[in-house]
Amino acid sequence: MFNSVNNPFGQRIESALSTGQDRQHQQQEQQQDEEKRYLENDDKDEVKISPLPELTEEQVKYMTQEYISKLKSEHQDNDKIIQKLDKFLAKFDVKKFMKQNPNMTSSDFYMVMFNETSSIIN
Repeated sequence: MFNSVNNPFGQRIESALSTGQDRQHQQQEQQQDEEKRYLENDDKDEVKISPLPELTEEQVKYMTQEYISKLKSEHQDNDKIIQKLDKFLAKFDVKKFMKQNPNMTSSDFYMVMFNETSSIIN
């Protein structure tokens, strides 16, 4: 309506409401752009942890003996559990264990050993 009345230059005339809304819209877009830039730059702060090394047969054998000895010391008052743990250690085959659990790290070892020995202790 205002664009055709008393407008000798033919330029568009905007009302104060529409310019206020445009400014608000531009501010929202600018804020969203800043948030996007912040989130994109935030990835640079990540810390990458290198994976644990794989265990050798000797390490697994040693760790098994240590694990069983700790279980024995925890259950030293129960002779049945100690006998079962001794039997488990006598039957333990490192090569078979490594074949069933390839690429094992130390954390994997403790999870597997817990599962293997939980039935003996309970």
